[in-house]
Amino acid sequence: MKINCLSCGHIIVLDDAYSDYEGSVKCYTCSALLEIKLSEGLVKSVKFLELTRIAAAEI
Repeated sequence: MKINCLSCGHIIVLDDAYSDYEGSVKCYTCSALLEIKLSEGLVKSVKFLELTRIAAAEI
């Protein structure tokens, strides 16, 4: 499964263990923390939990 980082647009690849997941994911490119909710392999919601100084400087 793939989701785009809301901060930098980087594609975050998640394996099948995340098909029913609710929690945080860190973007390895800009270090932004995203809160995601996935159900049956589908994205239900994605929102910012926290921007790091690097990600905040890019906005």
